[in-house]
Amino acid sequence: METVTIHIAKTTLSQLLKRVEAGEEIILARGRNPIAKLVPFHRASPKRQFGALRGSLSVGPAFFEPLSEQELARWE
Repeated sequence: METVTIHIAKTTLSQLLKRVEAGEEIILARGRNPIAKLVPFHRASPKRQFGALRGSLSVGPAFFEPLSEQELARWE
């Protein structure tokens, strides 16, 4: 992780952003004091909602019937 002053960051921002896109983290500093960190942006995946498909799927009574000998043989 490299530390870069704000002055250098202003003049080389596009190069710094390419490095960040590649996965590197860069610290921005005012003098010797770190003030910010450039990190790659990752979109958060949407959270799954329990019961989101409720009412759109159904299982009929035939699902619970035992399989025939022929169907059981295909599973073996």
